[in-house]
Amino acid sequence: MIAIAGTIGTGLFLGTGRSLAEGGPASMLICYSIVGFIVYVTLLLLGEMATQYPVAGEYDVPSMRTATRFFSPAYGFALSWNYWFNDAVSMASDLTAAQLVLQFWTTWNPWVISLLFWVFLVSVNCFHVRAYGELEYWLSFLKVATIVIFIIVGILVNVGVNTSHHYIGFHNWTIQGAPFVGGFGGFARVFVTASFAYGGTESLGITAGETRNPSRNMPRVVRFVFWRILIFYVLSILLIGLNVPWDYPNLSDKTTTTSPFTIVFQLAGSTAAASFINTVILTSVLSAGNHALFAGTRVLYGLSVVRPQRYAPRLFSRTTPAGVPVFALLATSSVSILCFGSSYIGSGQLWGWLQNIVGVSNQIAWLSIGLASWRFRKAWLLQGRPIEELKFRVGWTWPWGPYFVIVAVSALILIQGWTSIFPTFSPIDFVSLYIEIPVMAVMYIAWLIVRGTLAWPSAADVSGNPLRSAGETTPLVHTSRNEGSKIDLGAAFDVVDILTVDLYEDEYVEVSEDGVEDGVREQRLNGPFGSLWRLFYYIA
Repeated sequence: MIAIAGTIGTGLFLGTGRSLAEGGPASMLICYSIVGFIVYVTLLLLGEMATQYPVAGEYDVPSMRTATRFFSPAYGFALSWNYWFNDAVSMASDLTAAQLVLQFWTTWNPWVISLLFWVFLVSVNCFHVRAYGELEYWLSFLKVATIVIFIIVGILVNVGVNTSHHYIGFHNWTIQGAPFVGGFGGFARVFVTASFAYGGTESLGITAGETRNPSRNMPRVVRFVFWRILIFYVLSILLIGLNVPWDYPNLSDKTTTTSPFTIVFQLAGSTAAASFINTVILTSVLSAGNHALFAGTRVLYGLSVVRPQRYAPRLFSRTTPAGVPVFALLATSSVSILCFGSSYIGSGQLWGWLQNIVGVSNQIAWLSIGLASWRFRKAWLLQGRPIEELKFRVGWTWPWGPYFVIVAVSALILIQGWTSIFPTFSPIDFVSLYIEIPVMAVMYIAWLIVRGTLAWPSAADVSGNPLRSAGETTPLVHTSRNEGSKIDLGAAFDVVDILTVDLYEDEYVEVSEDGVEDGVREQRLNGPFGSLWRLFYYIA
């Protein structure tokens, strides 16, 4: 249940309102579908690597591990901090979103609810992990049930069960400005909102390290769980675009954002139902913030205990007797102070900026999976291993899958900031859309400097021997062109050598129990109650 609903949160319940207002119904449907396909291919690539090397670990993120192993330890270091920053800013974004949801009932001091939510989430995460799991399970169940009910109500509203008692159909696609609002700029801006909404799907790769028989179960997880999420998103977005006009009052502006889910229930003629759905959205905000704080805390703790060299100060590895990394918890939650800036710039505006930052951070994570898969597949072939030895291989993604993800995600990152530059330059929008790129570069270079890999070859004489002394006549720039002065760019920038990387380390080896489990499954599916077992496996 958590796997299905873990990625469903403010991006779907609130972000769709911003997407509809800025891009229109057609842009929203197309962009969410494009990003959904990119993420699906990305998840297949990650599943391929995670199934082959299912390393279990409470604080292990497969995309970080694969980027470090097959692409570059320096890049893996930068990506690790990107993940922590993503979770920390996500919590701030969720607390800001709570202010927007509350504006459906009152505009009185919205920052107070953020403070109360912050205290509640920190308190919950101060207890044992079981408290997190129990809360997240029931909130996830509520989210899935809400979306199913919304899809049913959305269809009824569209065919005429609404306050106006008339068939809506595609009418809202034909009003002035629709279906593409804001031209290319409006279309491009939807990409970052869609990326924000789909964020976290790559964490499903952790399943490979925690499930029995990953070579059988991981492909099922990748295919079925993501398709369930994609169906929820695409159907919900289609119904939102059909039922809610892009210029609906207070749909999305600098001070407020209204959830299209709430609007659809209002159109159905039930104020009580609209208040109920808004309450559910508020709980989903709580769920998303809870997940972000938990994940960010564990990522920071993992950075402080990673071997052979820590990625973060030892302070963040200290835990309470219950095993809670309290200093990592406080550091992650402290970033949420950003949400109190809404008192000065407006909750809607601030949430938009935070959403941009998290959306680009998600895209960087997907790009990293593409880079790791590219190097992994290249290493596999160059070292002479047959592709039939892969535990999980999706043939239709060979060989173009990694290249598609790298090019497509890079294109999204570049073009989605179009409106921050044209027709007028918006410094804050530009920074929120592109700040992640220099941050990643700085972290990458910092690793190279600390590790000493980014260094020019030592001065050498014409014979290739190191100079033992230097005087006033020694040139500051060595101009020798002998073979000894060549720079190994791969080593200098800490890029993994795919000819020597060990492809057998941590590789999954099937055991006899795996065959027994498959036999039991086949026996059930072919038995008299096969249809019921198929339904059970599909749901469970």
